[in-house]
Amino acid sequence: MLDIFVVGGGINGASVARDAVGRGYTVALAEMNDLASGTSSAATKLIHGGLRYLEHYEFRLVHEALAEREVLWASAPHIIWPLRFVLPHHKGLRPAAVLRAGLALYDYMGGRRLLPPTKTLDLTKDEAGKPLKPGYKLAFEYSDCWVNDARFVVLNARDAADRGATIHVRTKVVSARRGDGGWTIELDGEAGKQTVRARMLVNAAGPWVDAVINQSLGKNGGRNVRLVQGSHIVTKKLYEHDRCYFFQNSDGRIFFAIPYEEDFTLIGTTDRDYHGDPKDVAITEEETAYLLNAANEYFAQGVTQDDIVWSYSGVRPLYDDGASAAQEATRDYVLKVEGDAKSGAVINVFGGKLTTSRRLAESVLEKIEEVLGKKGPAWTAKGTLPGGDFGPKSFDAELRKLAMDYPGMNAGLLRRLLRLYGTRARTVLGEAKSEADLGPHFGADLYGAEVDYLVANEWARTAQDVLWRRTKRGLKVSAGDAARLEDYLAARDESRA
Repeated sequence: MLDIFVVGGGINGASVARDAVGRGYTVALAEMNDLASGTSSAATKLIHGGLRYLEHYEFRLVHEALAEREVLWASAPHIIWPLRFVLPHHKGLRPAAVLRAGLALYDYMGGRRLLPPTKTLDLTKDEAGKPLKPGYKLAFEYSDCWVNDARFVVLNARDAADRGATIHVRTKVVSARRGDGGWTIELDGEAGKQTVRARMLVNAAGPWVDAVINQSLGKNGGRNVRLVQGSHIVTKKLYEHDRCYFFQNSDGRIFFAIPYEEDFTLIGTTDRDYHGDPKDVAITEEETAYLLNAANEYFAQGVTQDDIVWSYSGVRPLYDDGASAAQEATRDYVLKVEGDAKSGAVINVFGGKLTTSRRLAESVLEKIEEVLGKKGPAWTAKGTLPGGDFGPKSFDAELRKLAMDYPGMNAGLLRRLLRLYGTRARTVLGEAKSEADLGPHFGADLYGAEVDYLVANEWARTAQDVLWRRTKRGLKVSAGDAARLEDYLAARDESRA
């Protein structure tokens, strides 16, 4: 019998599985689709304190999130790195003194050591002012971090598996029944129908957490989650410098413009209640217009529909605290335990975000220890994710080492692989001397060796998995390349059958 069975392969589920197996519990996880195929790959992709949460007095959440920035950066410096955000003062919205005070608190609360502090900018002289309309003269520049969100999930799952956890992808939990001091869990997925036993369940199904309670667990638990839709557009690059913008909108909401995948700009997000099936969520014309109009309030060169190269949308599974507006609903997480060691306990996880996922997992483990007893100590604050075994400021040094080991490889390819796989980029490249040794070419700089690595080590099954969740090469490859990749993956499946 397993100690813990985790339902859900987003960031919360993967983080819990990793922490638990690292403490010595036996763990399995099931995700009904691909890892990070829901909310966890539809974020604004930031490790941040949530500056705007200060307005809603969520001081505990902001403090915890700010403290996590440097912890997570140190754990995965290949997929997490610092960014500088430019917050222009918009006359008629929040006063400059309020912005300055909020950022001073932001700097103070987070235990910042490596990230640089806030400073004031004169947009009439600073490069950050050039893309903006001439009316913007004053801005504040502060620090937060970027994260490759889908890879953050996959690397947590990979580390959990390396430590002994079993990860089931494309595997649905059909039912979970209490009895004989635990749970009998029926699965249906890649390996066919299976039955497993576990002493404890962790329901980390994100937008589907209520569905698991009501359907798989056979309970009528009511409505605990408020689904809030957040959509983003990706445009052609709107400016040349490497800083991000944090913009205020006239309706009180905020949005970001962030350099993305070298050649693009990411703009988002929206905040609106969502009442449909989470699997059907998609950006609406209204949201697209909202983001374009908001961007055009600030950027001197107009942003149009023709500039959009991609868009994506997800639903945040926020705990339903009864807030009147979607943007006011709490972003904090809530954990609810039901049952005990004799009957079989379940922890239902509501809310959460990328930034606080590691701390959420520690909070879940505290509750697991109360039911199952304590095993190993907490460890993830000092642990590194796969490929992240180098210093937070050492990426450029690691890139130089990789270039010395592979002198015949394109510099851009090496940089991309180091950003995705860290020190495990060497495993991807193997004995190759040049791109010609990396197997079939699927457009951009994606080759068979990388695809094979993703299938063997990161649970990739389809072209969608590879192009959009593992690599983001989908932004640059053609439809024909994507079709050839799908054929390649199908042939691999047939050869293993």
